Amino acid sequence: MSNQNGSGSDRKFKVVGTRPIRHDGLDKVTGRANYGADLALPGMLQGAILRSPHAHARIKKLDVSKALAMPGVKAIVTSADFPEIGSGGMAAGESHIDPKDLQANIMARGKVLYHGHAVAAVAASTIEQAREACKMITVDYEVLKPVMTLAQALAKDAPILHEGRKAVGVPPLPEGDTNIMMRLANAKGDVDAAFKGADVVVEGWYEASMAHQGYIEPHATVVTTRENGQAEIWCSTQGPFAVKSMVAVTLQMDPNLIRVTPSEIGGGFGGKTTIYLEPVAVLLSRKARRPVKMVMSREEVFRATGPTSGTRIWAKLGVKKDGSFVAADTRMEFEAGGFAGSPMGAASMTLYAAYNIPNFRFEGLDIVVNRPKVAAYRAPGAPNAAYALETAIDELAQKLAIDPIDLRLKNAVKEGDVASYGPKYDRIGFIECLQAAKNHPQYKAPLGKNQGRGVGAGFWFNVGLQSSATVSINDDGSAVVRTGNPDIGGSRASMAITVAEELGIPVERVRPLVGDTDTVGYCDLTGGSRVTYATGMAVIEASKNVIEHLRARAATIWGCEVDAVEWRDGQAVGTNGASNNKPLSLADIAKQMAHTGGPIIASASVNPPAAGPGFGVHLCDIEVDPETGRSTVLRYLVVQDAGKAVHPSYVEGQFQGGAAQGIGWALWEEYLFDKDGKMENPGFLDYRMPVASDLPMIDTVVVEVPNPLHPYGVRGVGETPIVPPLATVGNAVSRAIGVRMHQLPMTPPRVLDAIETKKG
Repeated sequence: MSNQNGSGSDRKFKVVGTRPIRHDGLDKVTGRANYGADLALPGMLQGAILRSPHAHARIKKLDVSKALAMPGVKAIVTSADFPEIGSGGMAAGESHIDPKDLQANIMARGKVLYHGHAVAAVAASTIEQAREACKMITVDYEVLKPVMTLAQALAKDAPILHEGRKAVGVPPLPEGDTNIMMRLANAKGDVDAAFKGADVVVEGWYEASMAHQGYIEPHATVVTTRENGQAEIWCSTQGPFAVKSMVAVTLQMDPNLIRVTPSEIGGGFGGKTTIYLEPVAVLLSRKARRPVKMVMSREEVFRATGPTSGTRIWAKLGVKKDGSFVAADTRMEFEAGGFAGSPMGAASMTLYAAYNIPNFRFEGLDIVVNRPKVAAYRAPGAPNAAYALETAIDELAQKLAIDPIDLRLKNAVKEGDVASYGPKYDRIGFIECLQAAKNHPQYKAPLGKNQGRGVGAGFWFNVGLQSSATVSINDDGSAVVRTGNPDIGGSRASMAITVAEELGIPVERVRPLVGDTDTVGYCDLTGGSRVTYATGMAVIEASKNVIEHLRARAATIWGCEVDAVEWRDGQAVGTNGASNNKPLSLADIAKQMAHTGGPIIASASVNPPAAGPGFGVHLCDIEVDPETGRSTVLRYLVVQDAGKAVHPSYVEGQFQGGAAQGIGWALWEEYLFDKDGKMENPGFLDYRMPVASDLPMIDTVVVEVPNPLHPYGVRGVGETPIVPPLATVGNAVSRAIGVRMHQLPMTPPRVLDAIETKKG
């Protein structure tokens, strides 16, 4: 890793920027940490779900009587046990979802819309009994023709997944029944005239397959309900408050009766921002009057939870001979799965955001198909959009014989430019990232035979949202910080570092805790690259409030005015009339809490309306075997603006993790379905993900151009790293074989076919 600082931040940090051992590390490496399936309660039952064997079918009749008579069976739930709810809109991660769709995805009502769609659930004394009972549930299906691809969904004679439902969004909208759930569109300038004035134009279709987030821990929950209607939920989630609100709406419960405790989480990447098991377990527990545990198998995770969208994107880009962009036009088609709600909106925001393009337009379509309802996946939608645009940019660079980084530098946005999606940019580090990539030794390293170098850039807007934090002081002078954000990427460490920085104490003296929905203030979920940014701001404010308490306590001890006390380097220092007093450390003050006013505790809440956007630039060197089509990643570099790296090791880890996932998506990962809509690779043995032997050591450069919206200059870094790799890898493969590839993943058969086609 190397580091490049942007100018503009004069603060000298003592703890921020260091690399302490993570506070939860010992529990995790010794196996003491409790994950979703680790909780066991007295009298607990095991839950199992009966899932549809068809991708598209009407449920004509469902009979559970034989299953109820099976040994050990205590409760069975179907859609009839869920209340009827209306359509609307509610937050679900970084997007919105219709509560009616959310409920119907959890348990099919009238129709199944993908292979693996839940139709009933059983709670029994053992998991074996629950599974056997599921087999005894009889379902009479009217099998319908499945719609498995975007082309099939858009065909004039396409079967309709949601009869009577109309498209919404920007006109013109399709008339009558349609599989298009939403249309977005926007334009700037005179696009057609600008293309006529362009010197070089490229256009084409760019396809990316549906891909899985790859989290290790499957979805799991334990629920217990009480006679007064209360439900306590323990689950693997990125947002306990989101679980609380979604369970409340799908079951029409009073949210005050729901308590959600987040377990340790074995990966999420956006896939655990929604719910699947929790309302089912609540209903089973109510019926059985016993606690219920439900844990998905890996096959269930693949068949019945949200991957990210597969896409078809048509892009057209025009430039002048000097490389100046003049016009862009794009049509984006996004798979939503069985219900509306693809990340097409975020893709529309990020599509042109990294460049100054004077004339542009785009159309985005959210399209339902008989596949699992999609969920968020790290910068949802942005990698697909960047794949199309950044590939077109690379094609233009080749046609113009311009260095691909220079072409991007010529058109890159900078401070003061207006983003394509509306706001004016404050301080951003895109140009610094491009320059760092160009100056890196990898960019100058020679390439051998059958090798290619790819360049790609990416943007993510990041979000702020609502956060709160509480900081309290123990009587030994140590501190505790409590937030409601599950730790996915090291946020416990960043919260502890923040408290240590503000209070002036060693980071080892700060204990960071993640609370449940009854014991901490409201926090939006862990997602959107928001936790270190927004929750960190709440921690800063709470820490500053604690300092005000400490100053007041020191003034009491010294018998002076508060204005005569300053907090410096972790201790109270007297000024003016109190300058003769010996400084008091935090521990000194804590020892006297009982005599100076009682416990010291402070909370703060924030709701930042904006967040500093993130930019990244990636380089990839690949070698392609012309005999087999196999691509080997030789070198990979991630350059990204972090604003300020609070814990550089975790920042580097985010860079490397996003790159690894993007490389996998580009070269190997895809959902494979047969003609009837059954997924053919629902497991890590057949769903090809990169392993350690597939990747080189991913090099990183942390650029630090301070974000003026944050006291430390922090920018969220979790999502931007997955945006450039699809195009970066694709550009490298295309340059290595001398043929432009337009479909992901670039598997050996596809690459070999392109090589053979070129020869022929």
